[in-house]
Amino acid sequence: MPKILQQTGGDVVEVILADHRWFEEALRELRDVESDRDAVLADLATVLIAHAEAEESTVYPALRKKQAIDSGEVEHSEHEHDEGNEALLALMEVADSSSEEFSEKTHELSEALTHHIDEEERDILNPARTEVDQEVRLRLGTEFAAERSRQIDAGCGAIENVRKLVETAQKKTADKN
Repeated sequence: MPKILQQTGGDVVEVILADHRWFEEALRELRDVESDRDAVLADLATVLIAHAEAEESTVYPALRKKQAIDSGEVEHSEHEHDEGNEALLALMEVADSSSEEFSEKTHELSEALTHHIDEEERDILNPARTEVDQEVRLRLGTEFAAERSRQIDAGCGAIENVRKLVETAQKKTADKN
């Protein structure tokens, strides 16, 4: 099982990419019937929620302020975080991690997460590399890592918190329509 990365900072692009590679390894572990799927899922939920919350509160606003990304890209990424959280919650609610339902919900989470990682690396991280100077990226890496750690310490991956995030996102979507 991949060990949860304890991040302290660095170039924000590299820090985020390290989490992305960790997510990919955790998803491989979730698909492995011989792994401790419950433990992997608990760690994945924690890191995934902490990562998304830290991006939304520290990285996206700063990149938008630096005009590396626009409000549409931020909104799209936040929407994909919401979709990922829904898929994560559906997986967390499966009672038996050895069931076919668990495998199906793992596939759905994997699809949502893989899609988001691909788009984020192309549409957000590439502009951050080219349009934001290294000093700012280093500061953002420290801020991202600190918020990510704060989220982890607060138990952000607990099912109650994931459920609350999903409900908030659904309410926000319903209010828009």
